[in-house]
Amino acid sequence: MATVKFHGEVDVNLSGTELNVGDIAPVVTGVAADLSDIQIGGQQGKAQIILAVPSLDTGVCAKEAKRFNDEAAKISHADIIIVSMDLPFAMKRFCATEGTTNVKVASDFRAKAFAKSYGVLQANGPLAGLTARAVFIVNPSGKITYKEIVPEITDEPNYDAVLVAALEATSTACCGSCH
Repeated sequence: MATVKFHGEVDVNLSGTELNVGDIAPVVTGVAADLSDIQIGGQQGKAQIILAVPSLDTGVCAKEAKRFNDEAAKISHADIIIVSMDLPFAMKRFCATEGTTNVKVASDFRAKAFAKSYGVLQANGPLAGLTARAVFIVNPSGKITYKEIVPEITDEPNYDAVLVAALEATSTACCGSCH
């Protein structure tokens, strides 16, 4: 299983099912800011950019959410979903306060189904029980076309690589099954 760092000092083991590019993205259900169910993964008919973050209440996660909210205008035919263990109420407050209206949020607090199914549950360390920082891009046919487990939890993902992969996954020249 994967290991990441927290502040460069603490080794954090990730638990759950390790997924890789080419795997079919498991379908899990999260809780949206309005307390409705939100489906993550699987074949959705359009691409999904799934951002796992420890908590929107941290500076790095907030910065990442705002950046992807801004980038969403450049990415058509895709849903950007931010997944964390934050309660839906906190996610709703964050989105309202920060004006993040171009991304969806999904809380994994009930069963940690996303974190376990995607192999990003922090098993130890100061943030044990939260998700690690990761990005998964799922094409319209449900296949993972990009994966980044950020090696240092307090670092941001590689935005340039994510955006290139997102554009590839949402290309209208491809039905999504060729990636």
